[in-house]
Amino acid sequence: MTTTRQHKVSRLLQKELGKYFQTHASAFAGDKMITVTVVRISPDLGVAKVYLSIFPGEKAGETVQTISDRTGLIRSEMGNILRNQLRHIPEFAFFLDDSLDYIDRIEDLLKD
Repeated sequence: MTTTRQHKVSRLLQKELGKYFQTHASAFAGDKMITVTVVRISPDLGVAKVYLSIFPGEKAGETVQTISDRTGLIRSEMGNILRNQLRHIPEFAFFLDDSLDYIDRIEDLLKD
């Protein structure tokens, strides 16, 4: 169960990370589109699990690994952007959100 503060911070991070990946996606993924689908934040607001959807899905795992390798840079940029709204920027952990692939697979199975 999330508190109101956790929900507000997670939505703020989702919005700002989404903007960041829109403008800087070419540095991480070339011509791929990166979408921040969900941000889940710990109760102490110290760790944020960020789920990314990457289109097209080929080599999406490598893209997430590239983003994970640059977590410090991303956290620093978020610190500059959110310095007037958050006192502490949480640590980021990036994960691949494969829910769209799962939905496509279920639809294919139902068609057959």
